[in-house]
Amino acid sequence: MAKRALISVSDKTGVNEFAKELHSLGYEIISTGGTAKVLRDAGIEVLNVSDITGFPECLDGRVKTLHPKIHAGILAIRDNEEHMKQLKELGVDAIDIVAINLYPFKQTILKENVTLEEAIENIDIGGPTMIRAAAKNFQDVAVIVDPSDYALVIKELKEKNEVSKETKFKLAYKVFEHTSHYDTLIAQYLRQQIGDELFPQTLTLTYEKVQDMRYGENPHQRAVFYKEIGENPGCLTSAKQLHGKELSFNNINDANGALALLAEFDEPTVVAVKHANPCGVASAETIYEAYLKAYEADPVSIFGGIIAANREIDAKTAEEINKIFIEIVIAPSYTEEALQILTRKKNIRILELKTIGSKLPKGALDMKKVAGGLLVQDVDDALLNMGEIKYVTERKPTEQEMKDLIFAWKIVKHTKSNGIALAKNNQSVGIGPGQTNRITAANLAINYAGDRAKGSVMASDAFFPFSDCVEAAAKAGITAIIQPGGSIRDQDSIDACNKYGIAMIFTGMRHFKH
Repeated sequence: MAKRALISVSDKTGVNEFAKELHSLGYEIISTGGTAKVLRDAGIEVLNVSDITGFPECLDGRVKTLHPKIHAGILAIRDNEEHMKQLKELGVDAIDIVAINLYPFKQTILKENVTLEEAIENIDIGGPTMIRAAAKNFQDVAVIVDPSDYALVIKELKEKNEVSKETKFKLAYKVFEHTSHYDTLIAQYLRQQIGDELFPQTLTLTYEKVQDMRYGENPHQRAVFYKEIGENPGCLTSAKQLHGKELSFNNINDANGALALLAEFDEPTVVAVKHANPCGVASAETIYEAYLKAYEADPVSIFGGIIAANREIDAKTAEEINKIFIEIVIAPSYTEEALQILTRKKNIRILELKTIGSKLPKGALDMKKVAGGLLVQDVDDALLNMGEIKYVTERKPTEQEMKDLIFAWKIVKHTKSNGIALAKNNQSVGIGPGQTNRITAANLAINYAGDRAKGSVMASDAFFPFSDCVEAAAKAGITAIIQPGGSIRDQDSIDACNKYGIAMIFTGMRHFKH
């Protein structure tokens, strides 16, 4: 009895060559619908599945392979005498190779204006059933879901007259990765359609590999970059790299922080980030002016950092950027002259992200992996509610102070906790990130600011537990403070502000960032 191969693929890459090789090795080819036509057009002799089952394809092709003569041929254990006896009694021939890839569900849902009905129609039923059956019976059946594996299977058949058990096991593993990804993609899509099932009882997520990385956070750690499936406006995964080496693990993490902060601004703004914390942020009439102000905010920390801008980079700005070592520049576009200037430096990474500044879609999740589990929450996409602001001191902020307070609040939202940000005239002047107590963060921000602290405003990501931060602010000449409020000692801070003539407002909203 000739060996049999069942081939039914949506992705026709390499299928004709694979089938020809199998046929030359004595395999009988079984196929369905469109695949059968492609193979016949290539001159390959093919048996229709319906010739095997004795039952026609029906329901617009929804039912083709869901039949005992197919599944028994795949699932029969060859070393089991009872199984082989039953195949003979039932007139079923064993199937030795199954090459199937599934209906293009991902490609369907990524199409513009796709309907739910179209998406549902592209959920494969028979395909997953067959490849799972073949993978379960891997010791006897070689199952291929990835066209790149055709060559390996043919090579082993030619050299050994069989596919090795080791290879069949690896191919079976790929099946369950494939079906898990496929089913998870369907679940994610349907969850999005429902809209209110953000935190289901069991959470399944799927991502696709973007690149293998040279190493992780440190050289002794291995790392890979995966992306969410689909368009991700404003995200690093949607950026096009125009120049420079591949991004590193730390580059990606830092750039992600820069993009998140930049999305808070509509006016021309430059954000400089170092080790995932902002170190210079400024807005201005032009992106050139914004860059100069961001650089001046902290000319020491910006060295070796990441710059994100929400306007096109022109030649004048590029010349300024090139004066120091910058790891990455991200912008929506670059003038031709700006690119010529920036690419003089071999190691700078230049990224184009046309959708820079886009907000994350509703329902986006923020996830943090912990040992043995996963923390999942809504993305912190709120800034503050102006209607809920409380003016808690005798003096209210001036119009300019209020603008600076909102500016500083945007920065501190994206600064690691405990975080303090000082700002003046649409420019950060001192940032104190990631401290174990708030007064240290305040003193750090004030020290960075130096003389520029005088006349600036202060933002704190969480409440002041004591009045010491106000005392430090007063000593530095800070004129206004924005913080969430909510401490049992709030009155101590309010009294200190009143003592020094500092205006303070409470937002009622905390922005911890761990």
